[in-house]
Order: sequence, then C-alpha cells, then structure tokens
Amino acid sequence: MEKKKIPDNVVFNFEKQQYDAALKAYSTSVGAPKITISDTADWKNRGVNNLNNRVQAKYSELKNEYEKMMTQFEYNRLIYESRFSFEPIIGKTYHLYKRENGETFLSIIAPEECNFSSMGSFYLNAEQIWEKID
Repeated sequence: MEKKKIPDNVVFNFEKQQYDAALKAYSTSVGAPKITISDTADWKNRGVNNLNNRVQAKYSELKNEYEKMMTQFEYNRLIYESRFSFEPIIGKTYHLYKRENGETFLSIIAPEECNFSSMGSFYLNAEQIWEKID
C-alpha cells in the first residue's frame, strides 16, 4: 500500500505491511481520549526533598554516634594511661583523679571521701570498656 492513499485515522504499519491498531498499547481511534504526559516534576521534587531529609537525618545520627564513640575512646585512653596499682574488676565503679603535677590516677575511693581533684567516676563493663557515670 502506498502511504498517500491511507486516511489519517487508519493505523497501518508500513514496515510489516498490515493494519495493527488492535496491537497498539494505546488507543488509536479518533474518539479516544487524548494522551497526556504526566508532569512528574512535583513527584521528583518531593522525592529529592525526602531523600535529602533522610540523608541529613542519617548524617546527624552518625555524627552523634561518632562523637559519643570518640568521647568514650578519649576516656578509655585517659584511664588506661593513668596510674593504678591494682587490677580493676569488671562490673565495678572506679574514680579518676588528677594530681597537681598533671598526673592522673585511678582509685576505688569516691570523690566525696577524699580531697583529690576528681575527673569523674567510671564503670568497667564486660567488654573491658570504661563508661563514664554521670
């Protein structure tokens, strides 16, 4: 068939040389509703905004967790570098003090029972990690 002789409202596939209106995924009749392309800009903007909020929230959580971990690391480093002449027992609370010369030491004596310069009280957990007691 020649292209010129077929009306506009007839769906003819020139490559296959056949009428294929019934095979199309969309309506091909003149009375069919208009095919409109959805505006996805709002959807995309909401998606980007949601992603940004989730990433920011996760970043804040990770940052806070990192800061807690570094604080715990510094306390543990400070305690393990301090002087003590006993073996700390897991599950017990100990107290860290600072001498006038800057040297730190660990003691079983509570701050209210002495006049040393207290740096805090610490609990030795089952993993042998010191946890500061507030």
